[in-house]
Amino acid sequence: MKGKIIKGVGGFYYVNVIHDKLYECKAKGIFRNRNIKPLVGDDVDIEIIDRENAVGNIVSILPRYSELIRPAAANVDQAVILFAAASPKPNLNLLDRFLILMEKRRLETVICFNKADLIPEDELEALCGIYRRAGYPIYSISLKTGQGTEELKGVFKDKTTVLAGPSGVGKSSLMNFMKPEAGCEVGAVSEKIKRGRHTTRHSELMYIEGNTYIMDTPGFSSLYITDIEEKELKDYFREFAEYEGTCRFQGCIHINEPECAVKAAVGDGRISEERYLNYKRIYEEIKDRRKW
Repeated sequence: MKGKIIKGVGGFYYVNVIHDKLYECKAKGIFRNRNIKPLVGDDVDIEIIDRENAVGNIVSILPRYSELIRPAAANVDQAVILFAAASPKPNLNLLDRFLILMEKRRLETVICFNKADLIPEDELEALCGIYRRAGYPIYSISLKTGQGTEELKGVFKDKTTVLAGPSGVGKSSLMNFMKPEAGCEVGAVSEKIKRGRHTTRHSELMYIEGNTYIMDTPGFSSLYITDIEEKELKDYFREFAEYEGTCRFQGCIHINEPECAVKAAVGDGRISEERYLNYKRIYEEIKDRRKW
């Protein structure tokens, strides 16, 4: 019988079998002997030991088509990065860091701004335009009013999605919208610091329907880029790609070089200045890190 691991706790793996039930399983010793650890998101074959009490064993792990390290998960199709348009004000440097990590992992990424009802339409459009020009699909929603939520719902259909973003932006509220009966804990946003409490504590897939699964992740207020060298950083800003090879110098880093096509594109508005400035800041951070 085939299923998908949606949670792993203390050596037990909870396997969702569509049109059946959730089984509590242990992994056979063969996996330990081969140093293979089942991951949340793995598609597996299980044998049923006790159908009434929903107990079984994992007997094989089917081939993975993707694997994430943080959060540890397999067979993820896409990431939805959720930020608030306001309250808290979006930290675009942090958003760009999320995007860099997803680009590094070659994961399809959708950006969603919640609380769209809290800012004027022209400000919202300017915010969305930064990332639309970079080539990302953008959704603006309000989980409070329902604005844009049905359109966003279609993004998740029949996919396994990692939901990422900082605290206090509505990730748990979005999970509750997708599956109201799940009753996720919604973290209250501190009025003093405008930042949510960390309410998500472990990797777990929520089964929605059909082949639709969503994984919430802990909220981050900062994110350090640790596994990227400064010279490769430009490869993870997708709007730079069309200018590759058109700068004066081969291997241009787009920082101090003259006759740089990327800097020219920033100058005339084809590339967002906000994105470019964050690129420079993160580049310097990575460069300085090597001196430590």
